[in-house]
Amino acid sequence: MNKFQPLVWIVLTVFIVILVVPSILVASFSNNTKQKIVASSKQNSVTSIDNNESKNDKNPPEPSMEVSVYRTNTKEIENIPLEEYVVGVVASEMPITFELEALKAQSLAARTFLVKQMLSNSKINLPDGTDITDNIEYHQVYKNKRELANEWGENYKSNISKVQKVVEATKGQILTYDEKPIDPSFFSTSNGYTENSEDYWGNKTPYLKSVESPWDIQSPKFQYRTTIQVSKFEELLGIKLNNDINIGKVISKSKGNRIKYIEINDKIYSGKTIREKLKLNSSDFTFKREGSEVIITTKGNGHGVGMSQYGANGLAKEGKNYKDILNYYYQDVTISSVEPFINKMYVKK
Repeated sequence: MNKFQPLVWIVLTVFIVILVVPSILVASFSNNTKQKIVASSKQNSVTSIDNNESKNDKNPPEPSMEVSVYRTNTKEIENIPLEEYVVGVVASEMPITFELEALKAQSLAARTFLVKQMLSNSKINLPDGTDITDNIEYHQVYKNKRELANEWGENYKSNISKVQKVVEATKGQILTYDEKPIDPSFFSTSNGYTENSEDYWGNKTPYLKSVESPWDIQSPKFQYRTTIQVSKFEELLGIKLNNDINIGKVISKSKGNRIKYIEINDKIYSGKTIREKLKLNSSDFTFKREGSEVIITTKGNGHGVGMSQYGANGLAKEGKNYKDILNYYYQDVTISSVEPFINKMYVKK
């Protein structure tokens, strides 16, 4: 055997070890690293899902419901998402030219009226299977998008966007008193004052009190003059007039400066009765006879109880926000979420 042969084998063995061992170590390190990356990725994925579930728990989807509206003209029922219904009411009940804060105030009044109606046990003047009508005499006016588009024409997009903006800004908000939805009475124009509820309807409501409303003098509906034939006047009131120029003697006035009671030819009427029988704009009125006609002058437009729309717009122009407006016309009320009432409304439906 060659004396150098063992040395050659030793050198060759060392060389093989030097080549193979690092490869094994690298492969092992690579596999461990991949396993750690996968494990880390799975952990991050679980954390992300947990976070999303946590967020969903904290912010559950807002409750939504549809409103069944009876359309008086077509005698059909329209099922409309609640907030879309509010858009249709605000667009129909208040001039689109009004300030945003006034329109916001109107949106709360509209939404509150709906909720109170849906929670009511009274179904008078309400067809079966409906929640509310679009009849102004019993409920509040509603027009759908098609009707509003026909009414507004080329201004439809800008107008509907304006209304949607204010309704979205007040989404889910209603007015409550003693944790119950209020009767959010509203009307167009005051005579300078709103009316105590008991002076017009007979029932005292703590949040419907008379307040000054001087902004209404700017309303085009602040004063109105009309004439009626003496014969028609006598027929509607069931009386016979004498030849006096001035008709009637005012017995008393309300805090809102409207006729509370008036005597005409020995018959006593409430101002509300006269307004309804003669279809007057307001119960703040005066009569004057000129020949075969009676000249009637009224101040204000509407029953006068609750929020004056032109007053609301006047306050908005002075920089007041919708909360200020609502708290001015509805005393001691609270702006609350509609959510606690959703389930009750579903039960009623």
